[in-house]
Amino acid sequence: MASVSVASLRVRCFRNIATADVEFSPRLNILRGDNAQGKTSLLEAVYVLSTSRSFRTSRLADVISFASPAAHVHARIRERDLLREQTVGITRSSRVAQVDGKPVRRLAEYAVLSPTVVFDTASMNLVAGPGSDRRKLMDRLALYASPASYGHALAYGRAVRARRRLLETAGIGARDLDDWEELIVRHGRAWATARATAIECLAPRAQELFCTIARMSPALTLTFHSGSPADDDAFRKALATGRDHDRCHRSDGTGRHKDDVRVRLGSRDLRSSASQGERRATVLAIKLAEIDVLRQNRGLTPLLLLDDVSSELDATRMEAFLAAVRAADPQVLLTTTRPELIAHHGLWTASECCEYRVHAGAIHVV
Repeated sequence: MASVSVASLRVRCFRNIATADVEFSPRLNILRGDNAQGKTSLLEAVYVLSTSRSFRTSRLADVISFASPAAHVHARIRERDLLREQTVGITRSSRVAQVDGKPVRRLAEYAVLSPTVVFDTASMNLVAGPGSDRRKLMDRLALYASPASYGHALAYGRAVRARRRLLETAGIGARDLDDWEELIVRHGRAWATARATAIECLAPRAQELFCTIARMSPALTLTFHSGSPADDDAFRKALATGRDHDRCHRSDGTGRHKDDVRVRLGSRDLRSSASQGERRATVLAIKLAEIDVLRQNRGLTPLLLLDDVSSELDATRMEAFLAAVRAADPQVLLTTTRPELIAHHGLWTASECCEYRVHAGAIHVV
């Protein structure tokens, strides 16, 4: 299977990285150094380059270095035997993405061009955090499997906001409420179907990989949980009967914002009953399964970004995880304060591995 990889990267005024020019191995790249030196910022720059979004903040302007007017990330991306240039420029009020020097019109199309999977500290929220993190996972997978889901999500959001405005300004008997609620049901159902399908594709592979990484037999199950009635008529009724509540509370009592994924290990809900090691192994299994789902839908092995993955994994589980990564064969950019935990496994040859030292925002080949 062909893969997507970053051949070279140029970063300017991105967090604590004033300037960096790096060439990467198409296989394993180890970014070593102490904490707060810029390792995670470099991974974030790659993620922004590939998706036009950050995995650390919802406010993209936060990535701009202090006192700088803008940040800039540019890369040469290898897909099969072809090279293309991708660029993302960020100001305090805007972002511009370009492919081969030409601005893109739809960021959703740009986001699937160079598929990327990331694991960082916040990824642990997939198990123990709020449902919003699991909804982001579903939507990311759905965007590849069903590109139309993004349009349904936008249309659903517009209808929800219009209904809310009508309730506030005209009350529960407003004439157009039925029409907006019909759009909520129609687009919400299509969006929910895409989310549910994404989890159905992810779950079996995540279960298999969890057993490999954790060396445990209890079954890991991921199940889509709908935030609204499954039947369209029941959904319409719930919206209609909930108008007074929604108007008074200025919120929606039912809908896609309550969709979630239930994560269980055997009979246990991992959100409330799991060790830190079990949760970490679960999230890593989900991330590796995400690679498979994106590969099936995009026809490419995605880039894998791993931030401090060695934390809280014992040597046995670390070896099993790295072996699973090697089998998936993506380009890997990995940060660590303990490079010896990665290197001694011998899963990558010396020619496949590049190591860099990151210090005070500067990146040097070791």
